[in-house]
Amino acid sequence: MISILVNRHLKRILALTFWLSVWQLCALKVGKELILPGPFAVVKALVNLAAQSGFWINTVTTIIRIISGYLLGVISAVILAILTCRYETADTLISPVIRVVRATPVASFIILALLWMGKSNVPVLMSMLMVIPVVWENITAQYKATDKNLIEMAQAYRLSDWKKFRYIYVPSAFPGFLSGCLTAMGLAWKSGIAAEVLSQPKAAIGSNLYYSKLYLETPELFAWTAVVVILSMLIEKIIRFLLFRGVSHENK
Repeated sequence: MISILVNRHLKRILALTFWLSVWQLCALKVGKELILPGPFAVVKALVNLAAQSGFWINTVTTIIRIISGYLLGVISAVILAILTCRYETADTLISPVIRVVRATPVASFIILALLWMGKSNVPVLMSMLMVIPVVWENITAQYKATDKNLIEMAQAYRLSDWKKFRYIYVPSAFPGFLSGCLTAMGLAWKSGIAAEVLSQPKAAIGSNLYYSKLYLETPELFAWTAVVVILSMLIEKIIRFLLFRGVSHENK
């Protein structure tokens, strides 16, 4: 087992080294930091940013916004999924709206939201809107795929609606819920950052991405992009750990 883990990490390190080398060679070939800074210039810019208190304020504020939108989206999706699975009328009313939200470009929602609310709330709303369709669709799909034999058995034993929901439908839909939550996190993060870039609220990673581009500070632009990627991967791992830890405790 240890040997397998070592080999896996070694492969990842070699792959990372390869692509960093390609990046460095491309930067040397271009020869202009304004167009393509090398890895060392980006790391230097990132270190300089991290030494400033504003960097951490921007980062924490963005995380709070996106996580807030993510949690609101998950809660809303669960409520809507329960309604659509339980009531046919609710399904008729809610399903088209969910599909419209899923099909509409994020930029369109951002522009509309800027007309209706403050800049700081736009990233929260965008993260929420991107989460709802994914989690809702996964839950409803798993719910509809519930084993018919279990439903017939529940009817034969005359189980109450609550017991059927708790012991049959919830376990059936839960894998879809987990999958939806993990997939939705990446979408929430990307849409939240995109909303910050366009709305430019105070204390935001997206705003700094825009300012770096505006003032042609390319190393800082790459550094902020690296922060976005690292945080996205880190938060996704944390959510994965929390979700599956919750599942393991539930099964004990």
